[in-house]
Amino acid sequence: MNNFFIIANKQKDINLEITEQIRHHISRLGAVCNIYDQYDRDVSSIDIPEGTQCILVIGGDGTILAAARMLVGSNIPLLGINLGTLGFLADVNLADLSKTLDLLLQDQYQVENRIMLTAEVYKQGEKAATYIALNDFNINRFGASRVIGLKVGINGSVIDRYRADGVIVCTPTGSTGYNLSAGGPIINPTCKNFVITPICPHSLTARSIVLAKEDIVTVEVEQIRSNIKEEAIISFDGREGLSLFPGDQVKIYKSQEVTPFIKATEVSFVQILKEKLL
Repeated sequence: MNNFFIIANKQKDINLEITEQIRHHISRLGAVCNIYDQYDRDVSSIDIPEGTQCILVIGGDGTILAAARMLVGSNIPLLGINLGTLGFLADVNLADLSKTLDLLLQDQYQVENRIMLTAEVYKQGEKAATYIALNDFNINRFGASRVIGLKVGINGSVIDRYRADGVIVCTPTGSTGYNLSAGGPIINPTCKNFVITPICPHSLTARSIVLAKEDIVTVEVEQIRSNIKEEAIISFDGREGLSLFPGDQVKIYKSQEVTPFIKATEVSFVQILKEKLL
């Protein structure tokens, strides 16, 4: 590949020092490199120069998640350069940067298509919003520290009624995030299934459920107290969405969109787990 586009998070790359180093390296070897330096996590889409073959995202995992939303539908593979902390998604460190860029310029890489999820929010039977996520959707209690009631179904059948702080529905890519902290399973990010994990359920039996890629999840907020109006909120990849009230329903399913990630090293997912979590 010889045409690159950099999305730079200036809060991570102060004065764009790393960004300029990358552009210099790529340009010196005869390739094209454009820069987008107006990164804002709330921007939903950006204009990508024609002919772009690779998106380099400079920041941390949060920057990658925001970039994935901006790039939905483009099908241009991205590579994360880690200037953050944990770096599960932005897995290229500065020490390996020059070597990785050389591999890309020599077309020595693979592409992993990571699944995304779509959520449709229904209020009084009418669709009120649609969201897309690479990591996860969270439906959490809002406000005071008390549990909420959530009726969870799979393919039209109710599988549980949680009294909990909330519920997570995540992709394999997102399984090492909030899902992991809530006791959910870790799934190889190249898999196509997804997971439901209750958050702090008031139950001895509530457990995570791993779903097939064809499954459809529904989560409905229930009224469990007679004197208080229950309220929850949906969030997607760390961004807040609509408030939810009793009777509101969220339908979550595997999206038709994917996020293509570049894999330029031989480091396995198990090795990454050992490095990041142990």
